[in-house]
Amino acid sequence: MNKVEIFDPALCCATGVCGPSVDPELTRVATAIFLLEKKGYDIKRYNLGFEPAIFVENKEVSKVLHEKGPNSLPITLVEGEIAKIGTYPTNDEFAEWFGVQTEELSEKPKPCLTIDLKPSK
Repeated sequence: MNKVEIFDPALCCATGVCGPSVDPELTRVATAIFLLEKKGYDIKRYNLGFEPAIFVENKEVSKVLHEKGPNSLPITLVEGEIAKIGTYPTNDEFAEWFGVQTEELSEKPKPCLTIDLKPSK
């Protein structure tokens, strides 16, 4: 089973739903990562704004940042080797790395509670 690490730029949140507009790419990545974690796969995500030491400690990531600067983020490592620089992995790439079907990475959560807001008479 592969280990995947994603080194994000400084973000206020990983989901893409904060700020003045929703970033659909961050939302897609957050959903895929959540579903992979839920299935027990080894995937980690680090935020430069909150965890800068991890970026410095990782030799591969630190080298890219020194050579190309922070605009090279996000950086994705698979088994400690750089797999992507500057863009997030696609759902097809996640599926390939973890041996799952692409469709499994975009499942919509099933509601566990429904609320009827019709006025009672």
